[in-house]
Amino acid sequence: MPAGPSNDDVVLAARELYRFYRAGEEETLALRGVSLRMRRGETVAVVGPSGAGKSTLLACLAGLDEPSGGEVRVAGVRISHRPETERARLRARLVGVLLQSRNLLPHLTVRDNIRLAQHAVRGRPAVNAEALMEQVGLGRRTGALPRQLSGGELARAGLAVSLANSPVVLLADEPTGELDGESEQLVLRMLRDRAVNGSAVLIVTHSAEAVQGADRVITLDDGRAYEGRDRHEGTTQAQEGSHVLR
Repeated sequence: MPAGPSNDDVVLAARELYRFYRAGEEETLALRGVSLRMRRGETVAVVGPSGAGKSTLLACLAGLDEPSGGEVRVAGVRISHRPETERARLRARLVGVLLQSRNLLPHLTVRDNIRLAQHAVRGRPAVNAEALMEQVGLGRRTGALPRQLSGGELARAGLAVSLANSPVVLLADEPTGELDGESEQLVLRMLRDRAVNGSAVLIVTHSAEAVQGADRVITLDDGRAYEGRDRHEGTTQAQEGSHVLR
């Protein structure tokens, strides 16, 4: 397990995140004061039962959803509690997001999906789309539509889109959930390579392979975060108050 990150290394910091949902008279508390920090080059796996708050946490970290309380900073910049247009701009520049939907618009080729993501960031030299597809092993499929790709190819193409702007933080939601063993190994290897190249990589997962390859594991249970693969591990402590998982 790596040492705790210094302030200079921290590229993702969440402080006391709460997320409430209301439906009529009922209120659901999806996140209960979750704090975490990640440094460059670190891979963290987030695990837990269905409904524990994993996807909600990822959405708040990415600026896709606003926390009801607390804040998220990426590379020192606050991404939470801003208008959606500002969050989208910061997300495009700083955060790569790989969702279960694979990030691809069905009517665009893989090449055009990548270029669309790059168009959202102005003034930055874009990574060549063809070169990016070569990196994920799809150099001959840049002109394909999503419906023409296999499951493993879709996962890799979605990863290429999430990497289009060389993000400092990469957030992946069940990136291998529907893949066979060979494709899973390939995608996980590419995620690890991204961490080696300096990004902080957070993976929401049920995959034992993804957990085994992570530097740290955070378990979510009933909206609370615990360090370790199991909240009942002897060394695991509940995250409360100012306690920050790092």
